[in-house]
Amino acid sequence: MTTLNAPPTSTTPRDDARMLHKAFKGLGCDTSNIIKILAHRNSEQRDLLQQEYETTYSEPLSKRLSSELHGNLKKAVLLWLNDPPTRDATILRQALTAQSGRVIDFQAITEIICSRTPSQIRRFKEVYLSSYHSNIEHDIEKQTSGDHKKLLLAYVSIPRYEGPELDHGIVQQDAQQLYRSRERRIGNDENVFIKIFSERSSTHLAAVALAYKGLHGNTLEKAIKKETSGLFLSGLLAILRFATNPALYFAKILRKSMKGVGTDDSRLIRVIVTRTEIDMQYIKVAYFSQYGKPLTHAVRSDTSGHYKDFLLHLLGTHFFSSHVLMEEGFDGVAALMVVARGKDFMAVVWPGRDGDVGECSSDDGFARVEDDAQCHD
Repeated sequence: MTTLNAPPTSTTPRDDARMLHKAFKGLGCDTSNIIKILAHRNSEQRDLLQQEYETTYSEPLSKRLSSELHGNLKKAVLLWLNDPPTRDATILRQALTAQSGRVIDFQAITEIICSRTPSQIRRFKEVYLSSYHSNIEHDIEKQTSGDHKKLLLAYVSIPRYEGPELDHGIVQQDAQQLYRSRERRIGNDENVFIKIFSERSSTHLAAVALAYKGLHGNTLEKAIKKETSGLFLSGLLAILRFATNPALYFAKILRKSMKGVGTDDSRLIRVIVTRTEIDMQYIKVAYFSQYGKPLTHAVRSDTSGHYKDFLLHLLGTHFFSSHVLMEEGFDGVAALMVVARGKDFMAVVWPGRDGDVGECSSDDGFARVEDDAQCHD
């Protein structure tokens, strides 16, 4: 569910282009108005606006914004201009390119690839190839190494089912196979993990994690942490956490980006900009439940100026409607939805990976959530 707020009255691309051009005039620019326009246009509207601006003023909007804005605001706005596949391709290209003082950003590479659905991966691969005249597999092969490279290459190359159905027998087999290969050290365990994590759907992998704990009393995440390390560990955890609770996965990344001394602005921008039009509403709920304060408050205290204003415009308000429901799914795995108002949160919730949920009642097989223990480490 998006946090993007459309303007109360409809505007045309021509109107937006004219208002932006006016904001650029004179000494300095009217940054507040630029934010008010761009932060409230969806992907299609931004695309039409860019076309109109270049047609009318013979200059790409991105080029003009690049000359008018600076610092983290400039990075966030330029990334926001793109549609989702182009954003992902842009982030990956920058992360995989070691030039102009940049180093390979393995964190960004892992986060983007391991938290995207097969259809999203297919689309950003097409954009990557058309924009940079290189297959992303070639650049991953060149810039990464070891089991991390094997995992990433498999994850971007192997088609995976995206639906909710699963085979309970195969779920049990995978849980047993992971246990034997990891905890009993039988066979080439890294390849077993790579095969299952790159070939199975997110729904299936979430069920495997539940079955693993039921069979062996230990969580699959703890087993991964115990037996793997480094970038391979990061990749496996990203895939598993996104499969089991995508909203909480991104909430934790946002927390890490703002925790301690200083702010990891690249990571903060990456998550907020790429998730605003997908599932940011649920990420905000997960953040509140996990850390006890609204995400908007955390962003407000860790950023400043027009950069802060832009991020807050994307995030919207921190208030939600008020009910807490849990849908029983496969083998007890719940598709959770928590919607709360202010400080009345009872538990964290998460929707399907497409960001859509429907209105439900206890008569439809839903039960009240008593606590949020399953949402914590």
